[in-house]
Amino acid sequence: MRVAVVTKQFPNSQERWLGHSAYQTLRVLATRCDMHVFYPEATYPSFLTPRSGRKAPLDRSWSPEGIDATYIPYSVMPLISRPLNGFAIARRLLPYVRSFAPDIVLSYFVYPDGYAAVRIAKALKVPVVVTAVGSDLNRIPDALCRRLVRNTLRDADFVSTVSQDLCETARLLGADPARSSAKLNGCDTAVFHPQDRAHARESLALEQDADIVVYVGRLDVRKGLVELIEAVAQLAPQRRKLRCYIIGDGSDRELLLKTVADHNMARHVTIVPACPSGQVAGWMAASDLVALPSYNEGCPNVVIEALAAGRPVVATNVGGIPELMNDTCGRMVPPRNVDALARALDDVLMETWDANDMSARLSRSWTEVSNELFAVLDQTLKNAASRAPAEPSVLQPSGPTLDSNQQFPQ
Repeated sequence: MRVAVVTKQFPNSQERWLGHSAYQTLRVLATRCDMHVFYPEATYPSFLTPRSGRKAPLDRSWSPEGIDATYIPYSVMPLISRPLNGFAIARRLLPYVRSFAPDIVLSYFVYPDGYAAVRIAKALKVPVVVTAVGSDLNRIPDALCRRLVRNTLRDADFVSTVSQDLCETARLLGADPARSSAKLNGCDTAVFHPQDRAHARESLALEQDADIVVYVGRLDVRKGLVELIEAVAQLAPQRRKLRCYIIGDGSDRELLLKTVADHNMARHVTIVPACPSGQVAGWMAASDLVALPSYNEGCPNVVIEALAAGRPVVATNVGGIPELMNDTCGRMVPPRNVDALARALDDVLMETWDANDMSARLSRSWTEVSNELFAVLDQTLKNAASRAPAEPSVLQPSGPTLDSNQQFPQ
């Protein structure tokens, strides 16, 4: 099976942890398929980008381990071109995907990536599977993009989502119930498993007697990080050994540092740069609990990883989180509620938890996720083969079409 993947939910030379769940699934799938990832790299006019915000171009010769990828630039205008980005990606990537001659196209993120994947697949007369990951359906920016999302979900041969909650949202937006289903994310169970807390704290030079709360993810206020800092500030007078480590990178770093300073929480809250999975597992092992007070979610990997590591979770009852946990492995609270979050943190810190029991109940590997995706791709191919021939191409390639024996240009 030759699988062309169209997505920017995938690592690049500058953000090597981007698209973690997609990469981990595809890395395993690539051992069973002939796969190539086509990454649309948005490039902005220099006169519209502040000097402080300019980034060096991606290293287009770089690919993450285990997967071949081609990084293809396309031009965008901030906000203005948003409704056209899906079409622009399709036109820019079509010659590359055509040269690869796939049997099927797969995409992560419904718009613009999935929209482009649908157009490319129609042009090549092959089926397409679109995967919704969370924010692509939970935070649609405007009415026109909502229409394009609906068209993508309706026209895809199959729609996969990372939680049942997200699957219901996709169906409300136009996905056919007979051609859509949920496939929960997983984790690397060789990395995330119960480990000795004392040893982990010694390795990280952390206090052995501290109450340690860990957050791992983007530094984004929509992850409930301001509320987390405020909840720690509520508990700190009674829990003088309370320590919260917020691990990640993102655009809201300065705002969060200011929030820490405003609440005089520098002794209790530390922001730590993003780190590889092995180090994340060490932080989880050192923790008493993992917190994720997001405003919305799809199927957050951090919850799966924490439970596989045998650590209780305090999270908001949004998106697919209730599908992953209940009071036997932590607490769920409403989003944006500092008082409820503080009470939940305190409750979990007071309780004794069985790490091995939690890990045994939720240790879903990436191999399981990849096997389920392979089954979807295989069945979608069989269904397409049983139908009438596809309609004529509606999209013409932009630029020269590559011979199938040529290498992709960087």
